[in-house]
Amino acid sequence: MKPTSDTRKPYGGSSRALIIALDVGTTFSGVSYALLEPGEVPKIHGVTRFPGQEHVAGNSKIPSVMYYDRHGRVMAAGAEADNASIISQAEDEEWIKTELFKLRLRPKSMKLKMNGMRLSPLPRHKSSVDVFGDFLAYLFRCTKSFIIDTHANGQTLWHHVETSIEFVLSHPNGWEGAQQTKMRRAAVYGGLIPDTDEGRARIRFVTEGEASLHACVQSGLAADNPSRHGFLVADAGGGTLDISSYAVRGTNPLVIEEVAPPDCIFAGSVFVSRRAREFLEEKLKGSKYGTSDSIDHITKRFDETTKRLFRDKKDLQFVPFGSPLDKDFSVGIRGGQLKLEGTEVAEFFEPSVEAAITSIKAQVDASQGMIKSVWLVGGFAASPWLFAQLQERLAPLKITVSRPDSQTSKAVADGALGFYCDHHVSARMSKFMYGVEYLREYDPNDPEHHSRKDRLCELPSGPRLLPDAFDCILARCVKVKESTVFSRKYCTELTNLSTLSVFEVEIWCYRGGDTIPQWILRHAEDYSTLCVVRADLSLLSGSAEPKHGKNGKTYWTIVFSVEIHFGLTEFKARIKWNDNVSVFFSYMCQINCDNIRERSSSM
Repeated sequence: MKPTSDTRKPYGGSSRALIIALDVGTTFSGVSYALLEPGEVPKIHGVTRFPGQEHVAGNSKIPSVMYYDRHGRVMAAGAEADNASIISQAEDEEWIKTELFKLRLRPKSMKLKMNGMRLSPLPRHKSSVDVFGDFLAYLFRCTKSFIIDTHANGQTLWHHVETSIEFVLSHPNGWEGAQQTKMRRAAVYGGLIPDTDEGRARIRFVTEGEASLHACVQSGLAADNPSRHGFLVADAGGGTLDISSYAVRGTNPLVIEEVAPPDCIFAGSVFVSRRAREFLEEKLKGSKYGTSDSIDHITKRFDETTKRLFRDKKDLQFVPFGSPLDKDFSVGIRGGQLKLEGTEVAEFFEPSVEAAITSIKAQVDASQGMIKSVWLVGGFAASPWLFAQLQERLAPLKITVSRPDSQTSKAVADGALGFYCDHHVSARMSKFMYGVEYLREYDPNDPEHHSRKDRLCELPSGPRLLPDAFDCILARCVKVKESTVFSRKYCTELTNLSTLSVFEVEIWCYRGGDTIPQWILRHAEDYSTLCVVRADLSLLSGSAEPKHGKNGKTYWTIVFSVEIHFGLTEFKARIKWNDNVSVFFSYMCQINCDNIRERSSSM
């Protein structure tokens, strides 16, 4: 089997196009792009020159950091924000440093343990979406400058494609439709796309796990994997560890399927640093090096040196942070270096290593033992200790762990373009259970029904029904092809046809396991509204036949279907109905809605 770059098909479009992949990471970010020329095989390029990095050749990552002034204006970002003169100016002018802002977009279902640390405050009058949009705008400006400066006739080239640029945004495996909606809003806020249907359609999403898979395929790793065995891609980044499991189902063309629901855990490198800082606060308490500024500086030096090089807990570890005159023997500081035991540093890593092992073992079980190899990518993958620990602890399971030769840190941005161009994954596994609320017929002999009788409602046709019943449309751990549509038919009874103009159905997500629940527990953590599908069904007014209800009241029965498209990287749902002449569809819209206007009973 050949690497993807050798088997990639020529671009079939009729005009030149530009695709930009933006990988906004928790701690570092990168950009890749592809210029698509009709009839030519797409080639992926990386943006390797950013402001503040002119002295570093070929560096494809910048810190995910920004400084804002007191009025909410971006004053510095990326590598520039690490410049000593900028840091000094920020202190003098009281700028607000914003970092780890990506974590603010996380789903509420993903709990974040910061070991007593807090995320930095947002700038004045800025939301998490605004901040994300500001950083997207910065990356986009850097990309524009790089392309114009690097390519022949760059200004003309950019002018030709700038109104039709398509973007691929990567996000952790655990992000869902609500997070994708926020990211799309951020792209509008940052000026990447106009706030129109056509503009929003120029944004595509891919999970960091699937993007990393495509990066591994591009490096030729799939060629070494027997098709009868599964493999796991572990994208170890700054904030999350994204774990995805696959198997090769065909080689010409290359076809890959998910074999277990992907996982996402907060176990990235930033949490190693957070644990180190917590340790240093206690260790240096009472020392002149125990001030907040000193601990910040020592932690930063730990990040840049000790954390990246650590490989053996039997060896003493040193954090170089000061001059030869810095010393405090009582806390292990000599010659500007802080001495740590190797076992202490290993403890900083241990929760992340243990979480990774637990997640990988769960994936192996979910794949029924198919997985025989792990590909470790992402910035945290460069850690010798993490790599060695995964190898050592997975060896008893006869699972091999390897790292691709290419830069692991730029895997997601490159892989996102591989996803756009090659689209190797043909089937994905549903992570949770998805369905809708409906009205269940009341059974007075059922104790559960009896306990809910105070919420009974009665349809015009007579039946007494209970709200909040859960009807599953798509179960958990189901393999879904991209073309598969999951559909259920429902009906509702209306006493006023004017309500058809604003008809809404909530799509619910249940995260509590594989057993289908009978009821929706609206305030429980395992339940959440994934999206709301809204439709204008007023066209049915002309074909709906009036009926007379139990008390002589006139009502109309409306029949519709709810369809879920899960096989793509972006969840889609829609309402389908017909007026006996034509079939109509209405796609979902992500909104916050506490109540459904019309309740439905399952057919």
